[in-house]
Amino acid sequence: MAEPIDFYFDFSSPYGYLMSEKIDALAAQYERKVRWHPILLGAIFKTTGSAPLTLQGPLKAAYYLRDFARSARFLGVPFKAPSHFPLPTQIAARAYYWLHGQDCALARQFAHAVYRALFVDDRDISDPATIFEISAKNGIDRSILEAAVQAPEIKARLKDEVDQAMARGVFGSPTVIIDGEIFFGADRLPQIEHWLATGGF
Repeated sequence: MAEPIDFYFDFSSPYGYLMSEKIDALAAQYERKVRWHPILLGAIFKTTGSAPLTLQGPLKAAYYLRDFARSARFLGVPFKAPSHFPLPTQIAARAYYWLHGQDCALARQFAHAVYRALFVDDRDISDPATIFEISAKNGIDRSILEAAVQAPEIKARLKDEVDQAMARGVFGSPTVIIDGEIFFGADRLPQIEHWLATGGF
């Protein structure tokens, strides 16, 4: 069986959200599984010297704010520009990794719920209370998760994931790695599909 696809994303990434709504179904068409890896763009930007798209000057900010919504319409994905953006996502990412260690399917369900909370319902996912409320609605014990996201081993897991992502060449969200080939951005979906269909090009 072919190697799984690796999907790297930050929960605050609009294009990461769009990719998250498409990548699993696309991979399944070609009998591939997807490994999801939440990362922290803030940590990566410190290394690369980059910045969030909407903080790269007024012209770029205006363009990207328009393109987020246009790209969502093009892909048929619901989208509402969030009031809080960009924002930190370490609690959501830690929660994902802890959940993944308990139940992979539940972790994936949680990830979708967090993304939709930010980019559909305009919830502030940097607020731990929001993350714990989302988890509770998805059948996850709130008190257990509250303790889990503060555990040293979960903090270390997230740091390791960010370090490993950069070691593989990840510099932004979303990044998809297939057979060692890196695809950056939700607009790479047609190339990703062609790669999967042809076995590479």
